[in-house]
Amino acid sequence: MKTNKTYLDYNAGAPLRKEALAAMSDLWSSVGNASSIHSSGRNARSVIESARESVAALFDALPANVVFTSGGTESNVTALSPVWLQDGVPFSVDRLFVSAVEHPSVLAGGRFSPDKVHKINVDDCGRVDLGDLAQQLAGIPYGEKALVSVMAANSETGVLQPIKEIGVVVEDAGHLFHVDAVQAAGRMDLSIAMMGCQALSVSSHKLGGPQGVGALVLAKGSVRPAPLMTGGGQESWRRAGTENTAGIAGFAAAAEASLNVDERARLARMQQQLESQLKSQYSDLLIFGCEAPRLANTTCFAVEGVPAETALISFDLSGVAVSSGSACSSGKVGVSHVLTAMGVDEPTARGAIRVSMGWGTREDDVNAFLKAWKRIYDRMSPQKKKERAV
Repeated sequence: MKTNKTYLDYNAGAPLRKEALAAMSDLWSSVGNASSIHSSGRNARSVIESARESVAALFDALPANVVFTSGGTESNVTALSPVWLQDGVPFSVDRLFVSAVEHPSVLAGGRFSPDKVHKINVDDCGRVDLGDLAQQLAGIPYGEKALVSVMAANSETGVLQPIKEIGVVVEDAGHLFHVDAVQAAGRMDLSIAMMGCQALSVSSHKLGGPQGVGALVLAKGSVRPAPLMTGGGQESWRRAGTENTAGIAGFAAAAEASLNVDERARLARMQQQLESQLKSQYSDLLIFGCEAPRLANTTCFAVEGVPAETALISFDLSGVAVSSGSACSSGKVGVSHVLTAMGVDEPTARGAIRVSMGWGTREDDVNAFLKAWKRIYDRMSPQKKKERAV
């Protein structure tokens, strides 16, 4: 990847990998609905079934349990259903438990009514409080069924949740578990069996595949959420609608490329380089979640008094694309619900900057970011302003 901009916003969306582009290019001029029985249809079906194997390999899952969707949000909303199926027979799920740092599509509760959604507390690194989770599950009235939904890795801070431990707590209590693996997929080793969840969500464009494609991956067994999209028999009646064959092929190619362990090691080295320089040169800089295990591609930091909204504009003018750790609305940078749940005060949270790297990131990009940040810090930080006033 070579552009005129230093792109460090992979958690929002990764640039398209060349492997994904090639896979899609081969299919854009092809014709054929994967549900048709003629040769063109069978060819499309073959592409999709092969892609299931590639996506399943991300999670050590069964290819047949990969259900293609339009992306992570649809996968999440599909999983967050008050109706699930056991051997095709519906049963009710009465309550939904989500951590306080989840993606908005999970915090919104999916298909649950707001009064049935409960939040799980997190510690000051944003990791689920296992004691609070166990206590809340123990308080559920006898006979009720619950669904717990927790992300594997936070999109803002990169902090990893204790997914295996959460799975044990949920399983011991006899309830269901869903994992939002959108940010973690392809960036760390994941096994759906080891996580102990019934379903997990993944998105193509976080891996370097095309936008508008994702999957809900199901665990072994016959338990699954009731379909969100109904009306046709596609995806074995689990998601109606003609499959996006070219997009799915690109998703599969990106999934295969993301399993490169050398790429992960390179990102870890660059993260260490970036953070060591930030820590050594800026004593008033805070890196969020740095005391917890994190993704090797994500660094979220702030300097109180340096507002993220202004800093982001300055970064962009310097040719560096990063984002705020805060959710954006109508172009405004607000206070992150993630950092608020972690106990970060509002003035500090308003300065959160997220650097997220990926397959195309090089050391030159890190250096370009550091140079841009130095200019911004020297101009905007309260500490530098005091020094100039002396």
